[in-house]
Amino acid sequence: MIDLYYWPTPNGKKVTILLEELGTPYRIVPTNIGKGDQFTPDFLRISPNNRMPALVDHAPADGGPPISIFESGAILMYLAEKAGRFYPQDIRHRYEVNQWVIWQLANQGPKLGEAGHFLRLGDKQGDQSYAVRRFTDEANRLL
Repeated sequence: MIDLYYWPTPNGKKVTILLEELGTPYRIVPTNIGKGDQFTPDFLRISPNNRMPALVDHAPADGGPPISIFESGAILMYLAEKAGRFYPQDIRHRYEVNQWVIWQLANQGPKLGEAGHFLRLGDKQGDQSYAVRRFTDEANRLL
């Protein structure tokens, strides 16, 4: 069984989408980031960067003790590799997948999030026109 420490954010949702696509049984462990659940000592043992999602696989492929994985990209690669789906074994295709997963993690996800953040700020935070233009332009470039 897999425990997924989860809150309904884009990073959390991409992991649940893959779990559903794979047909992998899992249990959601709600991790309310608005209340600070990600800073508890128990959670930090699983995800030392205090970010969710995080995963604990109680039946890893090597048959050893439970394994914990943090960072959504690492979780996606782990799950796909374990299931033998969506993660090619030959080097050329594997790195084709790797580069797009890393592109999403380093570019599309953060830049769209940053654009949304600055677009939602009100006038009380001061002039955000540079940030809005910068991140909106980058989000549009990526799209």
